[in-house]
Amino acid sequence: MTSQEPRQLADEAELRAALAAGPFLLFKHSLICPTSTRAFAEYRAFLEANPEAATGWLDVIGQRPLSQAVAASTGVVHQSPQALYFSDGDVAWHASHGGITRDSLAEAHSGTNA
Repeated sequence: MTSQEPRQLADEAELRAALAAGPFLLFKHSLICPTSTRAFAEYRAFLEANPEAATGWLDVIGQRPLSQAVAASTGVVHQSPQALYFSDGDVAWHASHGGITRDSLAEAHSGTNA
């Protein structure tokens, strides 16, 4: 079985297109934070078990304007790491830090695709 490599979003236009296509999981990741590294491993484990999931991630430091735009447009206060599950373009679920596990991501995924 080949594991899916998470896709880093390039810009706001790519994020808008992804959100318009259906349910979408966004992972906000800090490349220098150990807590974010642990959560990213959980995100990857979720993707291995759910390769059909539409998802992408962004670097909260390197892509700060995009990260801030997500917080401003959703009303969800920025945290890192953070996972946001979108359904019909709106945030249906979100979690941060230790709340991001492969199980919590799978539950959000099944809830938005029911």
